[in-house]
Amino acid sequence: MKPPIRVLIADDHDMLREGLAMFLKAFPDMEMVGEATNGQEAVALCRELSPDVALLDLVMPEMDGVAAIRLIHAERPGTALIALSSFGEERLVRAALEAGATSYLLKNVSAEKLAEAIRLACAGISSLSPEAPAALVSGGRAEAAAELTPREREILRLLVDGRSNAEIAAQLGLSLYTVKNHVRNLLGKLGVGSRTEAVSLVLQKGLL
Repeated sequence: MKPPIRVLIADDHDMLREGLAMFLKAFPDMEMVGEATNGQEAVALCRELSPDVALLDLVMPEMDGVAAIRLIHAERPGTALIALSSFGEERLVRAALEAGATSYLLKNVSAEKLAEAIRLACAGISSLSPEAPAALVSGGRAEAAAELTPREREILRLLVDGRSNAEIAAQLGLSLYTVKNHVRNLLGKLGVGSRTEAVSLVLQKGLL
């Protein structure tokens, strides 16, 4: 049996931290290893505890979430970082992702989706709230395409070649579940609703 995913929570609101702590107790494959009330505490606790995943609010005193993400990512690249925010503004989304966040979620995310995002982040797969790619699209789809990871760009090229998810999984040595998640995320980042739209966009704009 795999050890539980070790999660650190950083938020300056006591009720939100308590809610997240209760949420984690409902999932036996996760455990909370620490709580931080500001960005500086989050950085210090990540150094001390080496969590698998850290959930960080973006608006905190002492040091904001983006600055904390940047420092933690530089010092502990093995810790997956999930930005939690009440806002889906392009400025915040882009800043968090560029600082090193694996995922960007709004605080109204459901418990099930947050649990899935934590598991995916631990596996190195990003998750984005629908508002996040929409914000990136508002700044230009070509710029949004630049946010694709190398693996997502590789899969997008295979989509353009007309490969199915099963064929992509076989060629890249990935599980079908992993490929489906990558496809979902790259569609979100490009701001399109289907594989066909993604391929059309790539061919029209020359994004690859």
